[in-house]
Amino acid sequence: MLVAIVALPMASLAQDRPSPGAREKAQAEGDAAMERVKRAVSNAKQTTVPSPTLPAPADEGSRRRAFEGLNGRKADPALAKRAADDVAKARADVAAERERASARIAQALGLEAPDAAALAGAAPTPAPTGWVPVLMVSSSMPVAVLRTYAAQLEKAGGVLAFRGMPGGMTKVAPMARLAAQILRIDPGCDGPACAMRDVQVIVDPILFRQHAVARVPALAMIPGDPTQPYCEREESSPRSAHVVYGDSALSGLLDEYARLGGREEVRDAQARLARR
Repeated sequence: MLVAIVALPMASLAQDRPSPGAREKAQAEGDAAMERVKRAVSNAKQTTVPSPTLPAPADEGSRRRAFEGLNGRKADPALAKRAADDVAKARADVAAERERASARIAQALGLEAPDAAALAGAAPTPAPTGWVPVLMVSSSMPVAVLRTYAAQLEKAGGVLAFRGMPGGMTKVAPMARLAAQILRIDPGCDGPACAMRDVQVIVDPILFRQHAVARVPALAMIPGDPTQPYCEREESSPRSAHVVYGDSALSGLLDEYARLGGREEVRDAQARLARR
């Protein structure tokens, strides 16, 4: 019984052990599979993918024929005329608007006489026997101070006068920007729709020379219309009887002018300033 029990497992182990032929066959198949993998990897490395290439540019003759074909197309005469008319009208409109803008700026600065027809119905021109307060200032003064004077002159019906323009008399744009900053009621507003104070700003070197004004601000009471372009006036044009200097409110300058003997000249301006 003991011999039989021991012999049975030994026989089972002998049956499970692979034969030498099967092991060699499996080894051969594994080697063949590995060889196929190596060949596939080698072939993939050797295969090159062609890079994309742009088409060759057309020759000079082809390009010339293409442009000649475009230029040779017959254009619609009506369409071409309409386009030319539109371009001409646009250029004329731009030129007219530029001239109108230049004229308005020049008139505002006292460099050109205003159009009487355009001013019909506007504020009346001071009577020849009246006196207009003209405050002579400089662009070097703080804009805040100039804005304060503009608000006071608007009430008194006065004029703000500069000797010259920033950057020279040939450059209107800097002066126009400064005038807009001074007259704009809302300092934060920007653009042509902003409300402006009703104060005339002029550039008049003759006015300064006539009154020997060497420092500003300086107040003068000019008889008649001080906004007449200086290029149309003579050195003998009417001038103020007194000139008051001092960095004070307009009311204080008017009071000082009256104290110097010009009570009659400043009476209307003081009354207007007190009413508002």
